Amino acid sequence: MSVVLEQSEIERSLKRIAHEIIERNHGLDSVILMGIPTRGVTLAQRIGEFLRNIEKPVPVGTLDITMFRDDLRLRPPRALAKTEIPAEGIEGRDLILVDDVLFSGRTIRAALDAIGELGRPRSVQLAVLIDRGHRQLPIRADFVGKNIPTNARENVRVQLLEVDGLDQVEVGI
Repeated sequence: MSVVLEQSEIERSLKRIAHEIIERNHGLDSVILMGIPTRGVTLAQRIGEFLRNIEKPVPVGTLDITMFRDDLRLRPPRALAKTEIPAEGIEGRDLILVDDVLFSGRTIRAALDAIGELGRPRSVQLAVLIDRGHRQLPIRADFVGKNIPTNARENVRVQLLEVDGLDQVEVGI
């Protein structure tokens, strides 16, 4: 596998996404971040920290989508992660979903279904570190750290310090 993003590039991408979130939402008054486990949660926390340093703190939560996936019967069983909704709730908020890699769009479809069970945000936007293409559903990210065109057989592996002990993104077969 070859490294396509190193620690400094990941940090720069997340900082840029934070600035774009502020611009697109005309500030942060109604913004809430929800990370999709596992690495989406870490990325949401990092973006939240950048937003706090740039302008002000925003609520950050987690959204487990396991039970909303359409491939549950095709994968081995896995433990459910926590869904943690910030105290402010999601009703009427500009909810920004955060994930590490956007591929087919099925994870995001599951996340939209999960959000529907929790309430009705004013808007739902999507921030991803990597967009690798190959969509199977009509889903597009609003904020992208890096577009990396890939072969459908290739793997994109995001490693983050908090989870994996280092920050990098690799692509390979």
